[in-house]
Amino acid sequence: MEIITIIYLSLMFIALYMFSFFIILTIKNRDKLFSSPIAGKSYFVSVLIPAYNEEDSIEETIKHVMELDYPKNKLEVIAINDGSTDKTIKILLKLKKKYSNLNILDKKNSGKADSLNQGIEMAKGELIAVVDSDSFPSKESLKKLIGYFDDEKMGAVTSFVKVRNKDENFFAKIQSLEYVLLGWSRKLLDFVDSVYVTNGPLSLYRKEYVKKVEGFDKNTVTEDIDITWNLMSRDYKTAMCLDADVTTIVPNKFKKWFRQRTRWGLGGLQAISKYKKMFFRKGMFGAFVLPFVSASIIISIIAFLFSSYIFIKSFFLRILVTGYSVASDSPIFLIQNINLYPPVLLFYMVVLLSFSLVYYNFILYEIKYEEKLTLKRFFNLLFYMIIYLMVYPVVWFSSIYRFVKKDYRW
Repeated sequence: MEIITIIYLSLMFIALYMFSFFIILTIKNRDKLFSSPIAGKSYFVSVLIPAYNEEDSIEETIKHVMELDYPKNKLEVIAINDGSTDKTIKILLKLKKKYSNLNILDKKNSGKADSLNQGIEMAKGELIAVVDSDSFPSKESLKKLIGYFDDEKMGAVTSFVKVRNKDENFFAKIQSLEYVLLGWSRKLLDFVDSVYVTNGPLSLYRKEYVKKVEGFDKNTVTEDIDITWNLMSRDYKTAMCLDADVTTIVPNKFKKWFRQRTRWGLGGLQAISKYKKMFFRKGMFGAFVLPFVSASIIISIIAFLFSSYIFIKSFFLRILVTGYSVASDSPIFLIQNINLYPPVLLFYMVVLLSFSLVYYNFILYEIKYEEKLTLKRFFNLLFYMIIYLMVYPVVWFSSIYRFVKKDYRW
């Protein structure tokens, strides 16, 4: 029992510590959360849109890119068809007639990272924007990212991703909450120079630095994580703009979601393995990012196993007690056995959950996720916190299994 208590208290301490850490960052930087620097010079930007079998979304993605509020004489768009077997290339060729600054790279299938590397070789821009072919940047998004590059050490800046299809079903709605909360926490990490993912839907890179780190790694399944860590490991800066919006389409069925998240987890494990020698070195990357990401994975797995143990133990104990009561012809339920004084450990858990609910609702209010707090949104958030986050570590078991087996297929 002492070991169980120690594990429980350790998990609670870590949770309270990290919660306090993010609360302090929020309070300290509240006035700067939605700010973005104004560029002091004019940059030529090349937008790369890698696409593989994206006939359903590629046209609208390009339409959004072409409508970006940025000087057209300073913007080129390169759509990269990665050996699609659907109508993607036909749609691109049709759009080429409509948009004079649209260039098309039609190549054999070799993966997203290689597509981006070939696109970079074509690109004329000082800055490279990467936009997924199922994502849709807002008009102001690029302009709000540009100003960060007046800092000569800035290597990459990422955007705030929102879910475009959140009203499709309950599963998509829960993910929309997840994306908002992840985006918010990523911005808070910006204030301690620890933005460790430049997302695929919309991120901006300094071409010179990307080429110095030898581009996107073709051997990883999450090129966006790897390029960010590669840049940080070379002492280049990364940042996140909460006011630069981009929407994306998320899986609305469990099987596709699980496959996507397993790939994300696998990419994270690849990155940790690749950069493990930099633990507690190289500034914030080694001192914070690597330990933070690694510890998050380990703690989530321990929390899942611990919760599963407690639940299974309580379940079987209840079955045994019930069976004994039936066999001995004694009452199964007695009023006097009701404990009106919950354990102190349960009390701490309820307090943490309550504070988290208040904080998360504050985030949703600041983000303007919905016009007002509704009972439905409250229960969606509760489901996300209690069920979704509790079950999510199952993904890590799949990712770890594939990592051990060296199964890096998409």
